[in-house]
Order: sequence, then structure tokens, then C-alpha cells
Amino acid sequence: MAYEYYEILGVSREVSVTEIKKAFRRKARELHPDVNKAPDAEERFKELNEAYDVLSDPKKKSLYDRYGTPEAAQGFGGYQAVDMSDIFGGMGDIFSSFFGGMGGRGAQQIRRDGRDMGIGLRLTLEEVARGAKKDIVYDRLATCEECGGSGAAEDGHEVECPTCHGSGHVVSVQHTFLGDMQTAVTCPDCGGAGRTIDKPCPECQGQGRVPDREHLTIEIPLGIHDGQQIRVQDRGEAGMQGAPAGDLIATVRIDPHEYFERDGDNLHTRANITVVQAMVGADITVCGILEDEEVPVHIPEGCQPGQTLRIKGYGLPMFRRNNKRGDLLVHVTVVVPRKLSRKAKKTAEELGKEIGDEVSKERAPLIQ
Repeated sequence: MAYEYYEILGVSREVSVTEIKKAFRRKARELHPDVNKAPDAEERFKELNEAYDVLSDPKKKSLYDRYGTPEAAQGFGGYQAVDMSDIFGGMGDIFSSFFGGMGGRGAQQIRRDGRDMGIGLRLTLEEVARGAKKDIVYDRLATCEECGGSGAAEDGHEVECPTCHGSGHVVSVQHTFLGDMQTAVTCPDCGGAGRTIDKPCPECQGQGRVPDREHLTIEIPLGIHDGQQIRVQDRGEAGMQGAPAGDLIATVRIDPHEYFERDGDNLHTRANITVVQAMVGADITVCGILEDEEVPVHIPEGCQPGQTLRIKGYGLPMFRRNNKRGDLLVHVTVVVPRKLSRKAKKTAEELGKEIGDEVSKERAPLIQ
């Protein structure tokens, strides 16, 4: 084995730990035995693991730089298998999950439930009030059609793992300055299952699942709230080798509305009325949240600016409450005309005298 670790990783001696990790990721993608079918791919991948194990550890790297031998670098605990779930973490969930979170041939042998997946789902207030069906597209690991999710080729079978002989564990020997230390670890070829597939499916490399783009329609229940989640069973990641699939969890986010503001199941809106309507009262209509909905609003005599009028049953549908609705709260704004004709001004002054609100140039009293 070539022990020039810097050469194996393709980096210089002055490189940082971050750059070492990046270099390892690039090389791992190229040399992983589940991707690279060259006869020496597995051996080169082991060399890569060993080089990374030394150069990513400051103590081991210091010893290696000082003495230039792998034995010196391993003096603090010996060779350790690299945690591929950590290394491939930055390459995206699809890639790391496809390799099963482990290095070597063991990645294609582990039977594991699929993970739940989460997405954000943006809705308008109208969709909350009227209901909707949302078409979404997302990437996931889906069941392999070639093998039906079993992970085995057409003539492949599940057999006892030849590495651990069905126990799911192997003995790891570490050479330290205190002597050899033996530890029972999970079998790298079966992931602890004790069983492997003798002939993996060529399409999914024995995983039982492959990357796919999913199209799905989600039905939105009436009155759903911001932050609530919709769970769609079995539409998350497919399980490995026929294991149960995870769920898709859509978290609802509701966009602000131009005219309405939500308050639980109630809605707030504004309505402009004239001075005359405020004085003598009126019956007006405002737009509701439902399509073509007109809401009758009675303006009481002497309605004040900023007064709130509650219209029962014209708010949002209550979530899972048999189509019951909240209320609509109308906040009144009295619009005062900016200019009056002479005739209108005279009429207003006469009206003021009539109702005891005569126009005066005196200082207005302070509001108590």
C-alpha cells in the first residue's frame, strides 16, 4: 500500500482540515466501491479511508508529519473506519442515504426503514377558506422498480453473511502502545443484520431504492392554521431492501392577505363609510373571503371612526368543525370630504346648528 497520505488525498502538507475533508469527499465519490467497478477500487478506497483517518486528526497528523510513517501516526489508537454518514453529510440527503451511511460493500446490505421527509407548503388565505388541492414535486428515494425493493438481482438471494457468519458483529484489533486491543464492532458487510444478498440488483446496487422525482397532490383541509403539518403516509423515503417507507410531512405556511388579517378563526377587514352614513346609519356590503361572497353590514346611527362591527359566521371555516365559521370584524373608517361646494358647506353649517354642533372659532376643548 502506498503510504504517502497527502498524495492519496491529492493535497499539500500545508492544507487545512477543512480542505482535507473536501478532498476526501471528492475522492470518496470517485472511489466508492458501489460506484467504481474497477478491480482495485475497494483497495484504493481503504487507502483513502486510512489517509483521511490520519490527516484529519491533528495528533495523528503531527506524528505523521514528524516521522513520516503510518505506524507512528497510529500510535494514538490505531486505524478507525471513517463514519461515512458524517463525511457524505454535505453531499445531500439523497446521496448519503443511497450509500446507506456506511463505506464499502456493507452499504448495500443493510435493511432499514425509510426516513420521514419534510417540505414547506405555502397557501393563500383563500385556499384556507375554500379548500384546495396542491400539486407538488420533490426528490426522494423511491422503491426500485427493477427488483421491487428487495435489493436482489433476479437470480439473487438473501444468504448468511460470510464475514460475521450470521452474528452481525466482528472483532476489531487496534494496535496501541499499551498492546493490542480487541473490540466487537458491527459487521461492515451486513450492517449488523447477519444476512447479505449474494447478487445485488444492478439498478439500485442492492439498496432496494433509487433516487426519483415524485409528483404528488395534497388535499388542503378547510381552516388549517399556519404551522400545522399534513402527514402523507408512505410518501417519504422508501425503506432499504423492502423495509417500510417513511412519511412526507408538509408544514403549512400561510401568506399575508391584502385585505384580510387572520385572528384564529376570525377575520379582520376595513370598510370606508361617509360622514352621512356614520351620522344616520346605513346598510352596506363588504367582500367576504369566499368566492363572490358579499357580507351585509349594518352601520348603526352615530357610528364612530374606528368602531368595530362584528358580523357572525363570515370568518374562516373552523378546522375540522363541521363547516362552522368564525366571525368577520369590520373596522370602520369615516371618510370626510376634503372640499365642499358653497351650498354643501352652508347646509353642513345649518345642520351643525340643528344638532348643537355649531361651527365655532374657539379653541377646541381637550379630550378627557
